[in-house]
Amino acid sequence: MELIIRDVATADLDAVLSLNQSEVPHVGSVDLDKMRWYAANASYFRVATSGDVLAAYLVGFRPGTTYTSPNYLWFCDRYDDFAYVDRVAVADFARRTGIATRLYADFAGSVPDGVEYMTCEVNVRPPNDSSMDFHRRLGFEQVGSLVSGNGAKEVAMLLKNL
Repeated sequence: MELIIRDVATADLDAVLSLNQSEVPHVGSVDLDKMRWYAANASYFRVATSGDVLAAYLVGFRPGTTYTSPNYLWFCDRYDDFAYVDRVAVADFARRTGIATRLYADFAGSVPDGVEYMTCEVNVRPPNDSSMDFHRRLGFEQVGSLVSGNGAKEVAMLLKNL
């Protein structure tokens, strides 16, 4: 199976939304309007496809956008420059193909020289153990945590040196 990474197109957004919603609570629930906003405002929004079928996507931001996610803002408050992975999801058929690793590398390759960090968060409560294992294998380390939802949700704030 050959997976091609390319920029998201408007025609992809329904499939991206469907994949996103299938991965809740590991990624936050959003609607089509939010996906359109990501497409118009994210620093990085690319998809991986096999033929015409969506295999994975990654949305990333750099500092200086109007994005109001508490997780993104947590990193903005602590670091001057970084590449923030906001959300990533991989379809069942494409798992264990290395496509998530390729998307992370593609995002890292898209930022200017001198950007030192890639950041993201992973759910601790409810736990997302497979994502935490994946990020540790890529070299991410926990640099903090953020609790929300009256204590019902906690994320580990992760950072990797580029």
